[in-house]
Order: sequence, then structure tokens, then C-alpha cells
Amino acid sequence: MLAIDTNIVIRFLTRDHETLAQRALEILGNSDVFVPVTVILEAEWVLRDAYEMPRDEVIRELKRFCGLERVTVASADAVKRALDFAERGLDVADALHLAQAAECEAFVTLDRPLVRKARRLPEVRVRLA
Repeated sequence: MLAIDTNIVIRFLTRDHETLAQRALEILGNSDVFVPVTVILEAEWVLRDAYEMPRDEVIRELKRFCGLERVTVASADAVKRALDFAERGLDVADALHLAQAAECEAFVTLDRPLVRKARRLPEVRVRLA
């Protein structure tokens, strides 16, 4: 199994550079790959910021990528849950924080807007510090 960097994910999803996209396709087509949670987070940021991809499309593409047969995502259940939370209005980074803290008593923050958004999700335990 190969662990892959964000640039492999980006080239696979955008296909914006023929040679690099082909290399990404070969890696993903010929190898089982491991994707750290941080790669998912960075890919979301790059697609949204650098590529100016609409937020909903970014989430949809990341979900599609995470579901590929040869892709193993670290903390896969938490990443899936986070992308679901993001579809429901949370920032992806905040959603990842909350999803990975699911077994904790609560997620404590000083971020009032995050608390308001997260309280709309019944499966999330968040509170203001």
C-alpha cells in the first residue's frame, strides 16, 4: 500500500495537467493507497481556494474519491461523517474536528458561530467554553 500526498488527489480530481494527471491515474489504478486525514483537509482547501471549486462540488468530489475501491482513508468513518456534516453547513475543518471527537464527552470551543451551526446536528456534542 502506498500513502499518497494531496497533489495526487488534486491531479486525479482536476485533471488540469495532462502528464501529472496521468501519473495520478496510474498510481490510483495500479496500487492500493492510504490517504491521511490531513490530505483530505488540505485537498478540500486547495480545491476550494486555489481552484475556486464550489463548496458543494468539493464535498461531492471528495466523497467520490474516498469511495474509490483502492483508496483507504485514515479514520474513514470520521471522514465520512465530517463530509456529511459539511454538506449540512459546517466548514470541512470544523466538521473533521467534530467527527474525530465523537467519542468524547463534548467538543469545547470559543467559536460561537461553530457552536450555533453544530447544535443543528443532533449527533454532535459541542459547547462554548
